[in-house]
Amino acid sequence: MKPDIYLLLDNVRSSLNVGSLLRTAEGLGIKEVYLCGYTPYPLMPNDHRLPHLAAKVNRRIKKTALGAESSQVWSYYPNALVIVNQLKAQNTCILALEQAANSISLTSFKPDRPVCLIVGNEAAGVNSELLSAADTIAEIPMLGTKESFNVAVAGGMALFYLVNMLK
Repeated sequence: MKPDIYLLLDNVRSSLNVGSLLRTAEGLGIKEVYLCGYTPYPLMPNDHRLPHLAAKVNRRIKKTALGAESSQVWSYYPNALVIVNQLKAQNTCILALEQAANSISLTSFKPDRPVCLIVGNEAAGVNSELLSAADTIAEIPMLGTKESFNVAVAGGMALFYLVNMLK
């Protein structure tokens, strides 16, 4: 049975990061991935993008997704707050992964209900509207000299933690 975990990518720029996160989500049994804002997304029925641009994005996602774009349930929402509000109405805990003054260590987060993990833009992070909508903001402590992890790496670490916490 799949864990009650959802993943929301908001304004992630890189098709390669999207593909990697789709593959990670599929491997961990994540229920659904929401691709929001200007996050690239695979080809979909009734795609409104220009065909040559949609095909180019799809090829780049497939490079790292390795088929997960076809087997992982995903959907596209132009506005992330729409799906966040729907999930909150269903008693889903909204967890933003971000370094912030009010964030807690990810390992201090103990979920007791379904969780939607939000990851944001590679450079700017999770936007302030989504941080305000989140029930909890958590970060992965940095032990080295770098200030942050790659979004696909951080998302993968957080998803693995959540899957093991909700077993």
